[in-house]
Amino acid sequence: MRVALFVTCVNDALYPRTGIAVVRLLERLGVDVDFPAGQSCCGQPQYNTGYRRETEPLLRRTAAAFAGHEYVVTPSGSCAAMIREHYPRIGRKAAAEGRGGELAEAAAALAPRVYELTEFLVDVLGVTDVGAYFPHTVTYHPSCHGLRGLGLGDRPRRLLAAVRGLRLVELPGAEECCGFGGTFAVKNPDVSTAMGVDKIASAVATGAEVLCGADNSCLAHLDGLLRRADAPPGAPPDVPPGAAPRTAPRTLHLAEILAATEEEGPLP
Repeated sequence: MRVALFVTCVNDALYPRTGIAVVRLLERLGVDVDFPAGQSCCGQPQYNTGYRRETEPLLRRTAAAFAGHEYVVTPSGSCAAMIREHYPRIGRKAAAEGRGGELAEAAAALAPRVYELTEFLVDVLGVTDVGAYFPHTVTYHPSCHGLRGLGLGDRPRRLLAAVRGLRLVELPGAEECCGFGGTFAVKNPDVSTAMGVDKIASAVATGAEVLCGADNSCLAHLDGLLRRADAPPGAPPDVPPGAAPRTAPRTLHLAEILAATEEEGPLP
């Protein structure tokens, strides 16, 4: 089986280890992975901010980049939801406004071929035990797009529960939003921060070593708050890693846990 990896902007720019982990994991499961170089932003920031027409060229580019691939796998529920839920709406609106029906056709052709990583593993490959080994205590935060948009349900937890050595602990208020919400965090920073602080307090209360998620945008938000919570009095806002003793869990994408094995260990 051959799939295309849609790595997403956040992972490409800030978390390349997640993309590497997805490739390592899928190849271990016998899947060949392509990385179409023509991929770029899916247009979610523009769309969420109200620039609907400006999203259309990105839809067109994304559809062209992944044309011919039966499966497109992404380690991001928010970007998968953008393509699956909103691309068809954008295409239909463009057609209704007389800008041609090819955009609607491209969106309709791409949307059903896009899978969030845990969906692909459980629903397409039919596996929950991926041969991972991660001897740590982990708590899982279900991001809103995956939870409510894609309906991932217990797929991520089933995958984590099958990891050898991993102790999975419940996150209180797990289904509450972390406050990131993409451009919501920019437009409403105080509310976003307050929601994130509640979430990290719940994570700290579990005693987990790792706060795991399936969307690095949410994890970036929470990690920033965790770093500030660990900062010594009077430290600047951008506290570098290791500048203060960590009393809270570190954040880690689910893919990096699933890619770890006893023989190879986690990614370097």
